[in-house]
Amino acid sequence: MAGRTTTLVYGVLCYAFFFGTFLYVIGFVGNWVVPKSIDTGMRGDTLPSVVINVALLGLFAVQHTIMARPGFKSWWTSKIPAPMERSTFVLATCIVLTLLFWQWRPMPTAVWHTDNSVAVWALSGLSLFGYLIVLYSSFLIDHFDLFGLRQVVLHYRARKYTHHPFAARSLYKFVRHPLMFGFLLAFWATPSMSQGHLLFAIVTLVYILFGITVEERDLLQFLGDDYKSYRKRTPALIPFLPKGKGSGAGTDAAGR
Repeated sequence: MAGRTTTLVYGVLCYAFFFGTFLYVIGFVGNWVVPKSIDTGMRGDTLPSVVINVALLGLFAVQHTIMARPGFKSWWTSKIPAPMERSTFVLATCIVLTLLFWQWRPMPTAVWHTDNSVAVWALSGLSLFGYLIVLYSSFLIDHFDLFGLRQVVLHYRARKYTHHPFAARSLYKFVRHPLMFGFLLAFWATPSMSQGHLLFAIVTLVYILFGITVEERDLLQFLGDDYKSYRKRTPALIPFLPKGKGSGAGTDAAGR
């Protein structure tokens, strides 16, 4: 059994790995700064590239979906200390994403492209704004709980972990999962959409729609009537839809 100090150090290192990975995602998708981005690297034939890239994204989807399920968490915490469970989930996610960055096959042929300076700045800014929505939404939920730091700190201080009560604050009043909306905005808003980037955006969209549907079942079981009522009055992915629209799925509501 890991000691409290060891658990704390483990959680801090996993969080640091997450933050570096999150920053790399921004550079990877936007073709900014990082040494290997979505449109750089050795180009191969189209079909093998599609197969490899979809497999990499599929690996992320499988890992993320399985490790987020309550049944897996219950089994997993019989093998490792419960305070390390979320940090381990974060670590596994970062490892899979690192593999994706490394093995991604570029498909740089343009689907759309603009050299208009206003459009370039506007679309790039919109993409970055999407990442800000993601980060802000994570703090509305409890950023440090979501990425495992709260759990290891409470364990270090010998305090019992408790879930936050359900609350729909700020952006969560307008859409059930602004975090996912932010990712979609970040991935689709670009002045230069390559075939590889489009594949990434489409597969990510499909996974988000699937993932939030699965997560919805867990949230309804965990939160009960509170979430059922919230689901009825709040759109799922697109803000400002009429009540009851877009309510087929939901995830990561504040206080989940």
